[in-house]
Amino acid sequence: MSVTIALFTRDLRVHDNPILHAACNAATQVVPLFVLDTAILRGGSISANRATFLTGALADLDAHLREQGGHLVVRTGDIVKGVERVVSELDAHEVHLAADVSGYSQRREQALRERLLGHGCRLQVHAHTITVVEPGAITPSGGGAQFAVFTPYYRRWLRAQRRGLLEVPRRITVPPIATDPLPSPEDLCSGQRSPHLPPGGEAAGRRILSDWLAGPIGDYEQAHDDLAADGTSRLSPYLHFGCISPTEAVHAAETVHAADGSTAGGQAFIRQLAWRDFHHQVLAARPETVSVDYRTRHDRWRRDEKAAQAWRDGLTGYPIVDAGMRQLRAEGWMHNRARLITASFFTKTLYLDWRIGARHFFDLLVDADVANNQLNWQWVAGTGTDTRPNRVLNPLRQAQRYDPTGDYVRRYLPELRDVPGSAVHEPWKLDPHHRSRLNYPDPIIDLHEGAERFRTARSDKR
Repeated sequence: MSVTIALFTRDLRVHDNPILHAACNAATQVVPLFVLDTAILRGGSISANRATFLTGALADLDAHLREQGGHLVVRTGDIVKGVERVVSELDAHEVHLAADVSGYSQRREQALRERLLGHGCRLQVHAHTITVVEPGAITPSGGGAQFAVFTPYYRRWLRAQRRGLLEVPRRITVPPIATDPLPSPEDLCSGQRSPHLPPGGEAAGRRILSDWLAGPIGDYEQAHDDLAADGTSRLSPYLHFGCISPTEAVHAAETVHAADGSTAGGQAFIRQLAWRDFHHQVLAARPETVSVDYRTRHDRWRRDEKAAQAWRDGLTGYPIVDAGMRQLRAEGWMHNRARLITASFFTKTLYLDWRIGARHFFDLLVDADVANNQLNWQWVAGTGTDTRPNRVLNPLRQAQRYDPTGDYVRRYLPELRDVPGSAVHEPWKLDPHHRSRLNYPDPIIDLHEGAERFRTARSDKR
């Protein structure tokens, strides 16, 4: 009997999964393995919200594997030693792993390759599992390891060759092997969880994708920035944990909307998936950008913990900012337009270090992908790949444009629910009697003062 190992990381699915497909084709018996990596559990990379989603995804993966005759094998500890033990126990000849881009992922891959070599076991690393187009598959014509600007990257990305979709293995035979029990959220991380988290797992992700493709995607081009309409797919957590395949998502969006001719929404959705790949190729080439400016502006960020905490708590006095921050705390998710508004307010108005804001997002977001979270924060802060690094998103103009009736604000700020229409965006303009009854703070900063501070700071660095 030949044995292979399918080592799951950020690809927690059975549909269109290259590592599972290859492992099943390469041997008569397969170990679907997930290692609860203590380096990640102890290193601050797992939060209470993501632990909740992850444990749901693992239980769902186990259920899908059992439908095919197998089950998930769980081990806890150092991931390299854990895989090595399984290889030794079963004399496995191959380990299949999805390629990933973070510095930690690259070090993990190298350590596994070196350790397994001593056991006569090959490490097979599969591209196009976590991304649609693998980092490094397309590079700038003028040279360089990665694209620094999205638009030329996107043009090449659209023309890049993609792999075909893969079937679910018909039968998975797991050899006799001990497994730890499936973990609970509390096993992985203590702490307060957001009360309205999405369910983890492939079944939920595929259901959301199916519902999205059946109708709402058609309006995505017009609705994706409408805060009150909530016209986005909400698929980001499922993409982050690999509960759905980004390649399948692109293929499905192209197929559905080629059939009915309404391609604008599908194209806008696909563009967002390309943005995801864009950030992955930046991080793959420059893993230090997790914490180091991609393009430094030599900012001397202010230190103001009181202002930072008001921002975290959704108590800045600017309702559109506070609504986004309250949504984040309640749902472990935030509308993309609100992410831009709140991050711009933090870095460009309060002039606080983007790393502090990114850490708070990382602590609460279920979809806190290192590449997307850190590099989107850098984009907004003007230290990343944005070609207009000094742009400032005025929260009042953003509110008037993307929440004109104030419904988004009232949804997340119950203390303002009785303020009608667009007046909710400027509660300080209400009559004193009405204002005194709101239990809502005054603005912590004047927008013009904040904008001038930022302009002065940046101009001093030129």
